[in-house]
Amino acid sequence: MEKIIIVGAVGGGATSAGQLRFYNKNAIIKIFDRDTVMSYAACGTPYAIGEVIEDEESLLMANPEQFKEKRNIEVHLKHEVTGIDRKEKRIRVKNLETGEQFLESYDKLILSPGGTAVMPDIKGAQTADIFRLRSYNDMLAIKEYIQSHKPQSCTISGAGFIGLEMAENIKELGIDVHLIHKSDYIMSILDEDISREIEKELLLNEVHLQTNAYITEIDQRTQTLSNGDRLETDFIIMSIGLAPNVGLAKDAGLEIGTTGGIMTNDYMQTNDPSIYAIGDATENFDLVTGEPKRVPLAWPAHRQAYIAAKHINGEPIEKKGLLGTSVLKIFNLTVAMTGLNENTLRNLEIPSVSIVHNGNSNAGYYPDHGKLKLKVHYNPDSRKLYGAQCLGTKGVDKRIDVIATAIYAGLTIDDLQALELCYAPPYSSPKDPVNMVGYKADKKK
Repeated sequence: MEKIIIVGAVGGGATSAGQLRFYNKNAIIKIFDRDTVMSYAACGTPYAIGEVIEDEESLLMANPEQFKEKRNIEVHLKHEVTGIDRKEKRIRVKNLETGEQFLESYDKLILSPGGTAVMPDIKGAQTADIFRLRSYNDMLAIKEYIQSHKPQSCTISGAGFIGLEMAENIKELGIDVHLIHKSDYIMSILDEDISREIEKELLLNEVHLQTNAYITEIDQRTQTLSNGDRLETDFIIMSIGLAPNVGLAKDAGLEIGTTGGIMTNDYMQTNDPSIYAIGDATENFDLVTGEPKRVPLAWPAHRQAYIAAKHINGEPIEKKGLLGTSVLKIFNLTVAMTGLNENTLRNLEIPSVSIVHNGNSNAGYYPDHGKLKLKVHYNPDSRKLYGAQCLGTKGVDKRIDVIATAIYAGLTIDDLQALELCYAPPYSSPKDPVNMVGYKADKKK
């Protein structure tokens, strides 16, 4: 009887366990995680802090008892895997409550260790109330602080996904927000013109934004910035990046890629065929360029969990490259993206042309319509699609979903003209914005 051990009980780890049990009713499946909860919706934590989600426990998708009762899967929380003996095919585990250590054998091992929110080494950091948001317990700590201390102001360092979601949710609680970002413009994975529109939305909602700045020193409520400015706020949220948790893999001699993630083959196997790696800590490849790529988002983790489970079950499905398709809400705006942006195309010296369509989300005469900006990059010769970004108040996500599908299918910019997309006045126009981009590109042949 095959024994499968999984390290990590969130996202990819819990999903892979469920998939394995679905395809194999007899395998012994055990999960170990050092956290106190499992299988929670990490992407919902900013909205629980902002009280958009009123019951934070609704983010908990399952517990060990349910996994045991419904799936016959053992989940051991507060248990940290501290080492892997590849030769003997066993792991070393520490019970964080009792201090007990023991060995657990495996036939197959799946690593889903996730990542850790980066905490920079800043002079005086220990004197301030500083939080990171990476886990369910991080969320509880921030909520408890806000409820007990009634802060009036907050500094958020880093304007990526988490930083922007936290800026909105903290502001909606009536707390004054200062958002600082090290680069010239926020959300560096976007094109600059799209990013600047988001900056305007932040300012309209009275978020104090400073770019080209970062915290160099902290003295209780005072933060000194790299540009010489000083901020006085009650607490700080650090969201400057995510470091993949690869220590366990590295110590075991598993290969680490150029992006800092665990290297895997087409079936999520590491250089040890008995060990698989999935989720935020893994290195994959870009669907368009084939270059190494690490995408710490929910969709890749869940897809990789399925691929690993199918391979273990003897039904191999090759992974495909990643586009990094994602979407973000910022107050009244939504921005979504897929594929390559201008900076990446420029840095890789890939010839490209961009088409921008400014229009409506749906029929302009229909009372419920919004403005929308759709920008698509493509190759001027082959007409191959490289990537797209969309910004607006309505219908943004579905346009990027269509283009992500088109890139996956190998369609060209001209094929966008011919896509027969849904139309009724509340939803679109006879020529959808995606169609319009294709028609506009016809003029650039």
